[in-house]
Amino acid sequence: MAQQPQLHFPILIFTSIFVISFSSFFRPPHPFDPLTESEFKLIRNVIKKKYPVGPTHRFTFQYVGLNEPDKSGVLSWHLSLHHNVTPPPRQAFVIARENRKTREIVVDFSSRAIVSDIIRVGHGNPMLTIDEQEVATELVLKFKPFRQSIRRRGLEVSEVVVTSSTMGWFGEKDTDRLIKMIPFYLNGSVNTYLRPIEGMTIIVNLEKMKVTTFKDRFMGPLPKANGTEYRFSKLKPPFGPTLRNSIFLQPNGPGFKIDGHVVRWANWEFHISFDVRAGLIISLASIFDIDMNKYRQVLYKGHLSEMYVPYMDPSEDWYFITYLDCGEFGCGQSAVSLEPYTDCPADAVFFDGTFAGQDGTPTNISKAMCIFEKIAGDIMWRHTEAEVPGLEITEVRPDVSLVARMVTTVGNYDYIVDYEFKPSGAIKMEVGLTGVLEVKPVEYVHTSEIKEDDIHGTIVADNTVGVNHDHFVTYRLDLDIDGTENSFVRTELVTKRTPKSVKTPRKSYWTTNRKTVKTEAEARVKLGLRAEELMVVNPNRLTKHGNEVGYRLFPGPVSGTLMAHDDYPQIRGAFTNYNVWITLYNKSEVWASGLYADRSQGDDTLAVWSQRNREIEKKDIVMWYTVGFHHVPCQEDFPTMPTLSSGFELRPANFFEQNPVLKTKPIKLSSAPKCTPKNEY
Repeated sequence: MAQQPQLHFPILIFTSIFVISFSSFFRPPHPFDPLTESEFKLIRNVIKKKYPVGPTHRFTFQYVGLNEPDKSGVLSWHLSLHHNVTPPPRQAFVIARENRKTREIVVDFSSRAIVSDIIRVGHGNPMLTIDEQEVATELVLKFKPFRQSIRRRGLEVSEVVVTSSTMGWFGEKDTDRLIKMIPFYLNGSVNTYLRPIEGMTIIVNLEKMKVTTFKDRFMGPLPKANGTEYRFSKLKPPFGPTLRNSIFLQPNGPGFKIDGHVVRWANWEFHISFDVRAGLIISLASIFDIDMNKYRQVLYKGHLSEMYVPYMDPSEDWYFITYLDCGEFGCGQSAVSLEPYTDCPADAVFFDGTFAGQDGTPTNISKAMCIFEKIAGDIMWRHTEAEVPGLEITEVRPDVSLVARMVTTVGNYDYIVDYEFKPSGAIKMEVGLTGVLEVKPVEYVHTSEIKEDDIHGTIVADNTVGVNHDHFVTYRLDLDIDGTENSFVRTELVTKRTPKSVKTPRKSYWTTNRKTVKTEAEARVKLGLRAEELMVVNPNRLTKHGNEVGYRLFPGPVSGTLMAHDDYPQIRGAFTNYNVWITLYNKSEVWASGLYADRSQGDDTLAVWSQRNREIEKKDIVMWYTVGFHHVPCQEDFPTMPTLSSGFELRPANFFEQNPVLKTKPIKLSSAPKCTPKNEY
């Protein structure tokens, strides 16, 4: 008999902070467990036997991840009692470069052998590695013409930092592995991206590892270092606003349990993993139904698929800045170590992230992900009943949720990626943008001085324009609502005139027009054009009242692309032409920008897959949702940007027979030190 999960509420007190850190122990691997250090070493050794590196033979690991196991095999194993079914074979998928060719290699762990090895033919290049970007930076800093150009500007080479930028694609037939290099000047600042040195075109060929193009086109102004400091230890008074320390402690420990990478909390169970491209991955999320006395499937796998960041300045120094962050730089590769007590609260448990470096050796990111319980003062549900004579009833339940978090810092921006699980059955996906603006130098310090028709941004500091840009964060969500045979339902809310047969003064009302979508083409949605509800349902599972069980999509603020569809960056980013897509499940369709995003030509994207117009009714389907931001910078974004967040929610709709948190026990508060608020103003 299944054991009913319990929801444990924290006790609010003021005390010292503690951290629970995670360490793994020996166990049979879960099919979705991230690759371990020993597995990375095995992969490297197996491949290096076939492809030894030498003076005339160059071989680099561009991507190493878990080879997606067969879904039916995973579900058979997962749904079996005590996992007594043999799990699918555990394998690694490797994208490598060998002497200017791209290889796709599959390594099987049980046989310790290569079971597939093909040369990839097609457009686009693999993800960049940290190693090759660092080598490219050193090449530029040692390049004599570059050093001369820096000195000609009266600058010190020792104070120059060089970063890499992808080239994009603008119709070229030749798409070699090239990157542009952008110099910045420190000299009194550590806020690198706020002091760009413009006027130079620098291109490095990553295959030849040499500077192949260098042009010093002009010398422009340089933004001042004043006002760019953000380290608290270096800032000067006045400070503010004053915030009080507060903490909550759970005397019996956190309310969640971790077994390897499986997390159990309240009525939820899910698996957490890490990938060098996607970062944090949530898999096999199921919720316990107290009426059915069992866990029910909700989400097979969910993760970031791409982050598309096009800048809106068509000039020579800016037109190519149209990043595909996950596909070009790796959202997992760019993940940063989370700071206990600040990035994650005191009750957090941390997971490391491991990926393969360019030579195949494992690289570890400590505290790359965290899990914690969140109390934000929200209310789960409440009701006050004062209409019953002689009786007043108030019932309140405070809301507690569980958050899985990662922060990925891709260049100047820090992205806070949260998956929040609620006892009500809802899952909230949220991304927060913070970090530093990407800026361009100008001669202006005041708007009255502007001579051009368009400076493509906002003056945020002296000689500094924050450039207009977009952020489009696309999630891949393989929903399995009570099983794999699901349908997508669009329910339009339509206005009706009150019939003459109704003898009341009302002239209108709205009702619903429900449509089960048949094909992928009908499932492309531009949000905000009409009032409609979007649901994924299981038509084979009905409630006792005859409703199809399902989950409803609650979108956040809506922003869609404003770029022309024939513009080269938008051809590559066509997966943002709609806010929501539904496609037939295909384990090879994972990355919205295509498997090879760098310098890609838009011929292997979500938009192309959807054009196949496959049938999706009563099928295994995948939802793709894009969170969008149009960012017109303002002075408050300088020198660092307060976090701007957006997201969406998946919420049960006729999934349960009634409110699943109706019987949640009221919170029990124990005594805590009394605090008298102080007026600081």
